[in-house]
Amino acid sequence: MLGLYFKYHKRKQKPAGRRRQKIPAGFLFVWILVTVVLLCSVIPAKAFVMPPQQQRIVHWNNRSKQNSNTLQVDTEQKITDNDLHALSAVLMDGENGRILYDKAGEEVRANASTTKILTCILALEYGDLDDTVVISSYAAKMPDVQLNIREGEEYKLKDLLYSLMLESHNDSAVAIAEHIGGSVEQFAELMNQKAVDIGCMKTHFITPNGLDAKDKHGIHGTTAADLARILRYCIKESPEKDTFLTITRTSVYSFTNLAGTRSFTCNNHNAFLNMMDGALTGKTGFTGTAGYCYVGALERDGKLFIVALLGCGWPGNKTYKWADTKKLMNYGLDHYQEHTIKDDILQKTDIPIQYDPNYRRQQDAEKATIAWDCSFSETLLLREDEQITVRYILPEKLGLPLQTGMQIGSVVLSINGKVYAIYPVFITETISEMTWKDFISGYIKYYIDRNYS
Repeated sequence: MLGLYFKYHKRKQKPAGRRRQKIPAGFLFVWILVTVVLLCSVIPAKAFVMPPQQQRIVHWNNRSKQNSNTLQVDTEQKITDNDLHALSAVLMDGENGRILYDKAGEEVRANASTTKILTCILALEYGDLDDTVVISSYAAKMPDVQLNIREGEEYKLKDLLYSLMLESHNDSAVAIAEHIGGSVEQFAELMNQKAVDIGCMKTHFITPNGLDAKDKHGIHGTTAADLARILRYCIKESPEKDTFLTITRTSVYSFTNLAGTRSFTCNNHNAFLNMMDGALTGKTGFTGTAGYCYVGALERDGKLFIVALLGCGWPGNKTYKWADTKKLMNYGLDHYQEHTIKDDILQKTDIPIQYDPNYRRQQDAEKATIAWDCSFSETLLLREDEQITVRYILPEKLGLPLQTGMQIGSVVLSINGKVYAIYPVFITETISEMTWKDFISGYIKYYIDRNYS
């Protein structure tokens, strides 16, 4: 058929200087039909799918974006592991959870009564402060430190929470756990599920009071980093954060059992509350295995810091935890300043659009690009010497169709080599895929322009 066409075309070709002849309609229809059949057999269904490009990396030092009022920090003044007594320690930016300093922060250790911050927040979220708690024989048998509650007595949940957090009473912890979870074992399941929900992947709790324990899954323990994450949840994310802060910041609290036959007074043992301006909350802990432990928060000058310490000395060194806490808090206050990192640091280079050469001339395809967008604004506490790295994960070329809002990649923001956040990249306009009708009309136009123009 193509041979007949070329014979016909040669015979009917117009002489120079004469008007161009029209292509016969019948022949054109047959030629189009054959072309469509041939193309359907050779063009793959995913002709526009392109492989991703290699990742492109751009480094940006945050100092280039700072103003002249930024605190200049001597990097020799940075804290070292030898400056601390604790075996594990973490300083966290409480606003976003970023770890600013880490000494064995991911090593699992026993954490004693710091466990009770999670017991408290779960009781607040699952219970009611006016609930009546009936004391079991098991709760009444808990070892020191005790409120010395007795089997069969009744107390308000609210009162037992003050006993739990101010005096760190172990019997109150078990009574609360049994009331909320039905049993200590079921409450432990709630604790471990909440820990996972918060993002604590190395935490395993067995007891609600933090007494040393071990089961088939390992010891009762956590990491300094996970412990800081739990406190951050308690004071920043939990719907009961205000009540948690009210309880843990109270200096003295008095109450009675519901029968009114016994009265109690609890004093807050978190000495850090009176050590630094802006001290917000915290919880102490000690067992023979865990040593002295502490987790606490401080808020000052628009900054929120959380410190978590595990294994911070044993008897004879009770004050080590306060020295380490103040050292880390002061380090954060002195060395970290607030900065806003926005998407204006990105190089938003347009991405080429890949057209199949059968559909579009190569010179047209080379000109075709599409814009993308990625929006973010992060307010972070940064040291002067910290390095911000932006990594682009984008395709080398894009095939059709493209729709406004379609995600086509990611931007990865890292600080000192650690991934801080991943942001989606979206297409900013819509370009439809070419239909067979578009192809045929375009190809015919191209052919006519080439041969009859």
